[in-house]
Amino acid sequence: MVRTCKHNWLMAERHTGPRIRKVPAGDNRQRLVCPDCDYVAYENPKVVVGVVATWEDKLLMCKRAIEPRRGYWTLPAGFMELGETPEEGAAREAWEEARAELEIIDLLAVYSIRHISQLQLFYRARLLSPDVSVGPESEEVGLFTFDSLPANDLAFPSVHWAIEHFQQVRGADTFPPFRNPAGRTGDMRRGR
Repeated sequence: MVRTCKHNWLMAERHTGPRIRKVPAGDNRQRLVCPDCDYVAYENPKVVVGVVATWEDKLLMCKRAIEPRRGYWTLPAGFMELGETPEEGAAREAWEEARAELEIIDLLAVYSIRHISQLQLFYRARLLSPDVSVGPESEEVGLFTFDSLPANDLAFPSVHWAIEHFQQVRGADTFPPFRNPAGRTGDMRRGR
């Protein structure tokens, strides 16, 4: 009898395809491997894209309607989709979460959130109109002056960082993209 492997590791059933963790030949770390044919299903970090979008002196914020951190305020951001550029993804997320039309200006920051295997890219953006409204993942959206931000109710450390970094380069034409603040990992469980 010949055994065949379907590589269908997306199926709920885990009796076929990649299902064993081991170090494949020529590799240096454990991977999810099919024991029938040695196919390796690589698990790589997820890319999150978002915007610090303004209209005049106001910042666009969204109150999350989904977990994690439902009910907390965030910048429009989410996972990049296949077949789109980071800029396209950031603009799409702003539309999905706040029905915001905008122009991407430049890359503000690249944050590494290692404990959840995320790479987060935040862009500076200019709203094309102040007309924003709730999208399916938001309970509320609003334009806030920087001194009226819901600072105690921000969803994630990277939201704090992106707002702070944006304020540091607010009028600048060029600057190198920011990274995680020194000693900060974004791990909310450890206060970092």
